[in-house]
Amino acid sequence: MAVTDPTSSARSQQSPFSLKNEDGYKRWRDGKLQNYPSRLEELLVELDNPYALSRNEHGAMLSRVRKCNFVIYECMSAREDKDAARAVGQAFGLQRLDPNLLADDDGITSLTVVPGKSLRGYIPYTDKRILWHTDGYYNPPERQIRAMLLHCATPAATGGENGLMDHEIAYLLIREHNPDFIRALMAQDIMTIPENTETGPEQLRPAQTGPVFSIDPQSGALHMRYTARTRSIEWKQDELTQEAVRFLETVLAGTFGYIFRHRLSSGQGLLCNNVLHSRTAFTDDPDTGSQRLLFRARYYDRIQGTEPVY
Repeated sequence: MAVTDPTSSARSQQSPFSLKNEDGYKRWRDGKLQNYPSRLEELLVELDNPYALSRNEHGAMLSRVRKCNFVIYECMSAREDKDAARAVGQAFGLQRLDPNLLADDDGITSLTVVPGKSLRGYIPYTDKRILWHTDGYYNPPERQIRAMLLHCATPAATGGENGLMDHEIAYLLIREHNPDFIRALMAQDIMTIPENTETGPEQLRPAQTGPVFSIDPQSGALHMRYTARTRSIEWKQDELTQEAVRFLETVLAGTFGYIFRHRLSSGQGLLCNNVLHSRTAFTDDPDTGSQRLLFRARYYDRIQGTEPVY
């Protein structure tokens, strides 16, 4: 049975992220870079009631996501409320949660240090740093993570800062440098995540092979699938791929800027179209009872109203 190329649809070829649409790309690029924020404070929106966003609050959040694919919100009245996080997501059309193996029963994951999960190699449940990645990079295409929400109930005593980078900006920087790198990063066989057998054969996750950058055939939006981890990834072994991956690493090292860093405080959250993100190591303080706790929701939906404009 022939495999259908997801970039071959008419909508994909009309997308500014298609290498076949140079004029559309240039219009999109110029609009993207115009008045692009330089400080994280420009991406912060205060919410009075996360269960009922005002028109102004919703509009302010949406405008930031349209520009940068993410926004930081702050709702001091609902610091430790998981349902508030769910309500914020629903306000932007996010309904279909990814019920991953380690999520809570309600589909939202409580991220905190859990010794049992730490010993099994699940880095988010440790206090160690997490390298650059997008969520769900090991998921099959039918479970692609298009949006993600992090809500901070309690920050760590020290550390736990997130790095954030709009994946569309990463694409733009790479395409401006060498469009052939984009061609390589869109190859269907460029990146393989080996199978996961750590949880036992009854929870086996098969190997997943696919592109780094792909175009949604319905919306024309850009999706990125990436991890900087080395032991959990196999790259295609050709010279162009290796050069493209090295340049992407240069982008994520901050050579060109466009990286934001922020430590979520209690009541703050990140709403995004699954942008690139990282986390520094952190330290809890058992003497004061300060233990880092974040709620994470992963969605198959993209944030409503954020399709590319070109």
